[in-house]
Amino acid sequence: MTRQRAPVEPPVVLTIAGSDSGGGAGIQADLKTIEAGGAFGTSVITSVTAQHTRGVQSTHLLPLEEIEAQYDAVTEDFAVSALKTGMLAAEPVVEFVTEKLASSDVAAVVDPVMVAASGDRLLDESAESAYETLAREAALLTPNADEAEVLTGLTVDSTEAAIQAGEHLVDDGVEAALVKGGHVDGEEVVDVLVTEDGVEQISHPRVDTDANHGSGCMLSSAIATRLAYGDDLEAAVRTATDLLARAVRYSLDVGEGPGAVHHMVAARDRAERDPTAEQVRSLIGDLAETDIRPLVAEGGMNVVGATPYADGASECAAVDGGLGRGIDGIVARGDVRFGASDSVARSLLAAREFHPPYRFALDCRFDERVESALDGVDWTVGEAEESAGERVSAGAFQSSFEGETPPAGIIDRGGHGVEPRLYLFGADPMTLLGRVRELLAARRE
Repeated sequence: MTRQRAPVEPPVVLTIAGSDSGGGAGIQADLKTIEAGGAFGTSVITSVTAQHTRGVQSTHLLPLEEIEAQYDAVTEDFAVSALKTGMLAAEPVVEFVTEKLASSDVAAVVDPVMVAASGDRLLDESAESAYETLAREAALLTPNADEAEVLTGLTVDSTEAAIQAGEHLVDDGVEAALVKGGHVDGEEVVDVLVTEDGVEQISHPRVDTDANHGSGCMLSSAIATRLAYGDDLEAAVRTATDLLARAVRYSLDVGEGPGAVHHMVAARDRAERDPTAEQVRSLIGDLAETDIRPLVAEGGMNVVGATPYADGASECAAVDGGLGRGIDGIVARGDVRFGASDSVARSLLAAREFHPPYRFALDCRFDERVESALDGVDWTVGEAEESAGERVSAGAFQSSFEGETPPAGIIDRGGHGVEPRLYLFGADPMTLLGRVRELLAARRE
C-alpha cells in the first residue's frame, strides 16, 4: 500500500552570512537555530572561513555575482518570511543587501558583524558607513556593545550607555535596536531593546563560561525565526534571548577552545521530556516495591526528574499531588506531569546550579530518627542556610556545595509553617533509589 503524503509547511527563513568551518557560528549556526525553531532554513553564503573554536585561520570573500546568484535562486523559489544577515564582509555586499531589503517587505534582522571578539575591526570605513544605510532597512538591528560604539561613536560600557546608544540609533532612522549586553561587565547580562515606543530591558544571570562562540548568530537567527512565525518584535526578542541564555549555560564542549553555544538546546530539551517522565514513573514503581512509608512526611512526598537542559520547574516532571502513605504502601495522588512540583523541583534546580549532573530528587521526612540514620549512610548531606519552603534559591544551598564532593542531600529544618524535609538527589533514578534504600535500612537499625 502506498502511503498518503502528509507535507508540512514551515515558514522559510533566509540567512545571509559567512560560513564557519568549525560549525559554531555563521551559516552553520544560523541553519541549526532556524531548523531547531521549526522553520525551514535557506542561505546565501557571502564568504568562506577556515576557523575553529580557537580562532579564524583564513577568509575568502565570494564574488559578488555568486552572492547575487544565491539570493536570486532562493527568493525566486521560496516564499521567505524573514531573513537575517551576519558577516557581509565588504561594502559591495552590504550595498547589495541594502538594495534588496529596500525593495522587499520581508522582516530583516541585521546582526552587524563589524568587530571581532579580540576587538579588531573587521570592516574598512566605507563598509562601516554602508552598514548605517543597511540598518535603516532592518526590522531590528542587533549590535553588541563594541558594534554599537562603531555605529554611534558613543562609549557603551553600562546599561545606561547601551540605552543611549539604542536611542541614538533609533533617532538616526533605525526602526528598532537590540543592544546586547554580553560585553558589558556585571553579574547579569542586560540586553536593551529600543524602539520608538520606548525601552525594554531583558536580563539573565551571567554564565561563568567563555564558550559563547556563535551567540550573536544564534540570537539573530532565533529572532528571525520567531518573526517568521508572526510573533511581534518584543515577544520574538524575549523568546530568543531566553533561548540563548540556555544555550550558553548548556554550551557544547567541542574542540580545543572554549566551545560553542548549544544551538539545538531547546529541541534537545523537548526530546527529553517523555523519557524523563517515564524515568520518574519507573522510579515511583521501584519506591513502591521498597515500601518507603517510614520516610514519607505527613504532608506527603514528591519525586522529581529534570530534563538534562532544565531551567525551570515547568521542565521538571513530578507527581501531580505528590505521593502519600496508603494501607499497603505509598499512593500516587495523580499522574506524572511537568510543572507538578514546586518546592522539590526548585530544590533540585538549586542543587543543579552547583552540580549540573543531578537530575532526580525527592523529599523525605526529616525527624530525629532520620537525622540519626544519616550517620550510618555512605554519603554526605548538607544543610540549607535558610528554610527552603516554596521559594528555595541556590543561595540557600551554596555553602553545602563548597567542598570537593557534592552532597547527596540537603536538610531543610523548616520553620514558620514549613515542615522539616530532607531533599535527596541523584544523577539517575537508580542512584537516588539506592540512597533511599540505604537511608531506610539505617533508620531501621
